[in-house]
Amino acid sequence: MTEYCDRLEAGLAQEFYMHSTLEGTRPAGIARQSSPDAPARHAPATASTPPKAAHRGVTAPTTHPDAVPTPDVGIIILNYNTVDLLRDCLHSLLRDPAGMAGTGVDGAGARPAVACEMVVCVVDNASTDGSTAMVRAEFPEVRLLVNAANVGYSAGNNVGLRWLGFDPTVSVAHPCPRYALLLNPDTVVPPGALDAMVAYMDAQPQIGVAGPRVRRPDGALDLACRRSFPTPTVSAYRISGLSRLFPKSRRFNAYNLAYMPEDAVHPVDSVVGAFMLVRAAAIATAGLLDERFFMYGEDLDWAKRIKDAGWQVWYNGQVEIVHVKEAASRQSSKARIDFYEAMWLFYQKHYRATTPRWLEMLILLGIVASGSLDIARHLWRFGRSRPPVGRKLGKP
Repeated sequence: MTEYCDRLEAGLAQEFYMHSTLEGTRPAGIARQSSPDAPARHAPATASTPPKAAHRGVTAPTTHPDAVPTPDVGIIILNYNTVDLLRDCLHSLLRDPAGMAGTGVDGAGARPAVACEMVVCVVDNASTDGSTAMVRAEFPEVRLLVNAANVGYSAGNNVGLRWLGFDPTVSVAHPCPRYALLLNPDTVVPPGALDAMVAYMDAQPQIGVAGPRVRRPDGALDLACRRSFPTPTVSAYRISGLSRLFPKSRRFNAYNLAYMPEDAVHPVDSVVGAFMLVRAAAIATAGLLDERFFMYGEDLDWAKRIKDAGWQVWYNGQVEIVHVKEAASRQSSKARIDFYEAMWLFYQKHYRATTPRWLEMLILLGIVASGSLDIARHLWRFGRSRPPVGRKLGKP
């Protein structure tokens, strides 16, 4: 990652906005679409296209008459072996489903899906399922950054955030978007949803982070889309099972806020990283994602640091997207361990200094007990889903 930053500072980052006064062409990587109604320590990412013309990155619109306009949103989609879901996600952003009938997989001739100026950047964590080839072939307007290894969720997204210009310590050759959107590849963004979220934040300048209502494919609410911070008390109620016994209780189920209407619009502690719209100024004050969080907990930590910096976090239940959830993490048994490690890391970082020793021990025991049972269940299901070795080899 140090090498990556050095490349950016040396002006070798690829320019993904290309302004042509002669041809009037739209920059590759920035889509104009109309509505139908912490120190890095990983290997550098490689870009899918060569460097182009460079100019100093800024965080506000430039006033030069021939300058490239500042995009509204820089979208970072971190991918790991979810080629089909990634394709659906990109289609939902860049192609209007109503215009795709009979156009084939490439969506040729389809109307765009959103009206705001956006830059879409896919960061691939060393996938082996053809994801990168699919992006290059089917979505040439998308910028692709390829990591040499699976560096995790936080570090992977930071690659995209730095490349888009959200790290003030790194010089980039393009204007920084007004907002960053962390978007999972297993999401589908309906037409108008992104526009509505950008308009909502434009009207509420005190909001640093916002997220929509998130549905699972079966119609159930993704409970992580609106949360309170897992304080020692909130965690105790959750680990003890009281939150499940009293799901509508403000006291016992404060974590998932299940007592609030799904379509409400209200302040929260955190939204889910599957769709996390963050103001550039909030990132400037709070910094990038903490790369100690490999897969889970990074959205909670980021929201906490942004709130601590004086910004608000809001849930907008009037806007809805679809999230398959755990499409990549379910492939790895290590993800189970990462989840419980993230719980402990979040507690250590934000609450340990003010928590009594006896309560800390209870929290640690609860995490260990819950994690052990969860991992045991996972291994049991994994073992039963695989045929015996002898049977697999065709032996009687």
